[in-house]
This record gives sequence, C-alpha cells and structure tokens, in this order.
Amino acid sequence: MLTAAFAVTVHAEERGEAARGGLEAKLDYCKTCHGLSGQGYRGYFPMPRLAGQQPQYLENQLRAFIERRRTNPIMANVAHVLSPAMVSALAVHFKNLDPKPFGGAPRGSLAVGKRIYEDGIPEANVPACAACHGTDGKGQNEIPRLAGQLYDYTIGQLSGWARVRGQGSAIDTSAIMAPTAHNLSRSQVEAVAAYVGYLQ
Repeated sequence: MLTAAFAVTVHAEERGEAARGGLEAKLDYCKTCHGLSGQGYRGYFPMPRLAGQQPQYLENQLRAFIERRRTNPIMANVAHVLSPAMVSALAVHFKNLDPKPFGGAPRGSLAVGKRIYEDGIPEANVPACAACHGTDGKGQNEIPRLAGQLYDYTIGQLSGWARVRGQGSAIDTSAIMAPTAHNLSRSQVEAVAAYVGYLQ
C-alpha cells in the first residue's frame, strides 16, 4: 500500500512538473513575437500587447483563431495546438503582467482621442469607448483591455476590422465593434489609438 501511494504521489508530481514545463515552453514561444513581458513588439508587423489583458477575452480570441473566425495564419497555427487548459493558463499568466506601455504615438491628437474615447461621436453613431472598455481602458471579462496597446497595432485592427475579426459567436462579442470601426475616419482611428497607447 505504501509503495502504491508513493507511486501515485510521484506520478502526480511528474504530471505537475510536465504541465509547468509545458506552460514555460509555450510562454517562451509567445515571447518571440509578443515580448519578454507580453508588452508587444514595435516593428514592421506590430504585435499586440498581451500584458494585463482580460483572461476571458484572450481565451475567446485564441478560440477564434482555432475556429478560423479570426484570420491570422501565424496565430491560427500557434493556437490550434493549444489544449483548453493551456489556453486558460496562458490567459491567466498574461493578465498578471504589467510592464510600462511603449507609448511613442504622436501626441498632437491626444485631446481628440480622449474626447472620442470618453464621449464618442454621436453624429457618426460612434459610442464612447469608455462605455465598454472602462474609463481606465482596462476592460472586463470579454471586453478587452486597450490601455497601453501599441499604437500601430490598434490602428491596424480598427482600420481592417471586417477583414480580420468580428465574425462573432456565442462566446465572442467582437462583432459589436464592426459598425464603430467602420464609422471612424482614419484620423479619428489614429487619435484613439494614440490616446489608449498612453493609458496605463
């Protein structure tokens, strides 16, 4: 009996070590594009900040890549090998990171971006971003954090929303953003992107 109990304990510990090792291996892979602390990557192809992101949102988006409801060939290949438990573990890990935002966006339109973020553009049927994403831009549940997101990445997402995401499902409410993104001009997109990029 003691031998059997010991064996069960050893196997449980080995499984725990393997799970931790598996998570570390996935995180090392994530760091390649998203940065050592999930802060994102500023380059020719900007990679989004994952640090501080809402876990439910991250899980929803990883599932959207797996189910091809959100198009990105790289992330589709990365996500389709993740188990549900690994998706959850990654989401929790990134939620707990909080590096300083890169910033670096042009400051000339910050006042315009702040006004759109807080008040919306009623005449263009654009609601206040703060209504869903919170006054601090940190989101909640399935609503993503925008605070500290990379300027170029946010511009790319808002400018090409219909092409890359928002197909929606029972667990992913991204489609709600389609009309808002469509009703923003390029300069307004840039203003909002600059404003949220400096939020912490």
